[in-house]
Amino acid sequence: HVQLVESGGALVPTGGSLILSCAASGSISSRNSIGWYRQAPGKQRELVAQSTSDGSTKYVDSVKGRFTISRDNAKKTVYLQMNSLKPEDTAVYYCKYEGDYSDGTVYKYWGQGTQVTVSS
Repeated sequence: HVQLVESGGALVPTGGSLILSCAASGSISSRNSIGWYRQAPGKQRELVAQSTSDGSTKYVDSVKGRFTISRDNAKKTVYLQMNSLKPEDTAVYYCKYEGDYSDGTVYKYWGQGTQVTVSS
């Protein structure tokens, strides 16, 4: 079992910056990916950025050049640095863990979410 706790959400003005943190605990696989997703009111949840244990990252086009995902494996924490924030970035941000385990099982867990509001 893996627990995820997000933090860092806040109300910021357009053009501002935030750093979100996703702290993981429990039975974390050495083969894993952690993604930041967001869900705005009335919209589907979308993948914003993802980091895998092999070092790869990917971003949705709308945040490329503004957001950076990084991880500190020693702290079991993944960060999302968000710069040049826009009102359309307003959403609840969730982190999701996917781990591949030696028995072939893939486990997926979600955090509880953190609210990011960008004022215009």
